[in-house]
Amino acid sequence: MDFSLSATAQDLLHRLKDFLHHEVLPKEAEYFAALTGGGDFRKWRQPAVMELLKAKARAAGLWNLFLPDAEHGAGLSTLDYAPLAEAMGWSFLLPEICNCSAPDSGNMEVLHRYGSEAQKERWLTPLLAGEIRSGFAMTEPAVASSDATNIAATATIVGDEVICTGRKWWCSGLGHPSCRVLIFMGVSLPEAPRHQRHSIVLIPIDAKGVEIVRMLPVFGGYDEPVGHGEVRFDEVRVPITNIIGGPGRGFEIAQGRLGPGRIHHCMRALGAAERALDFLCKRASRRIAFGKPLAELGGNLDIIADARMQIEQARLLVLKTAWLIDRVGAKGAMSEISQIKVIAPQVACRVIDAAIQMHGGAGVSEDVPLTALYAYARVLRIVDGPDEVHRALVGKLELRRHQEEKAGRA
Repeated sequence: MDFSLSATAQDLLHRLKDFLHHEVLPKEAEYFAALTGGGDFRKWRQPAVMELLKAKARAAGLWNLFLPDAEHGAGLSTLDYAPLAEAMGWSFLLPEICNCSAPDSGNMEVLHRYGSEAQKERWLTPLLAGEIRSGFAMTEPAVASSDATNIAATATIVGDEVICTGRKWWCSGLGHPSCRVLIFMGVSLPEAPRHQRHSIVLIPIDAKGVEIVRMLPVFGGYDEPVGHGEVRFDEVRVPITNIIGGPGRGFEIAQGRLGPGRIHHCMRALGAAERALDFLCKRASRRIAFGKPLAELGGNLDIIADARMQIEQARLLVLKTAWLIDRVGAKGAMSEISQIKVIAPQVACRVIDAAIQMHGGAGVSEDVPLTALYAYARVLRIVDGPDEVHRALVGKLELRRHQEEKAGRA
């Protein structure tokens, strides 16, 4: 296996890290100070500094880096994109600044891979330009949505329309002032095989029957101005041409969307872990207690060493997975994708928790971003499939491999 980066990726990584440390991190305080701090999404506004930074990033060529298509994106392989996504994980702002943030990146990939020319023109083009944002409406409160075949909302086809009804929550991107379209998953063909019943539908956020019920806090924070919310679809009528890829392809498209999305999450999680370790080392070196720096007390050196080793191990598995996706596709790397989806967020949680502990009272305050980093990492153990679902898949695939090898030796 060769994890070497292309010359293009090396150049982008160097410039991205420089942009992160000289442009983005110094502006974080200004950005967060401009937020309302409340759950009323109607009052949410995009801080002006974000738009200024997005303009700088686009002018610097640090734009749409996630998309492997060279015409609309950076044309990078999954392996080349991995360290760039990790660098973006250092800041909550940088993914949006580079137009690489969830859920837009996944929604753009869906439109790029499965969308019609009309759908691309109306929605993909402004998304790629950063002129609008989008939401992803799949998860439902009444069913176990980790099994996508459980999705019970309906997308009923009547003539040349599709009528969408259902209740969704944890709809990502819902609260952003620039959110203009939601990707909705619902049952269109109830009598079809269970993996061919659902459709993915484009629904303008201002369509009649779309009601944003509330924003949902995570550990008390609302992730303003992007947000995750509960939304009700009450017989929302849109043209049948708003179905992406055709009726019954919802499960296929959702899985195609989640594959790259999961590895992007894992890459960014390692960036969050690296930033937490950076905070941890600075605190351990500078804070004096009982006449010594914290690094010289107790088992703190072991804590620092363990954090470094865990990050390195997780990164190697992420890189292997990226390398494998580039060669055999996401389907051929199903076990590895599930492995990193379990491991990367858990490593991030452990490292961030250690950094919080090293900071004492400051660690649980908002003077450092560690509680926000921890909330982000902890949520990743649930979104895009909880740990238990991914462990089950890894176990099943491992048993299948064992049985196939045994049969081959017989």
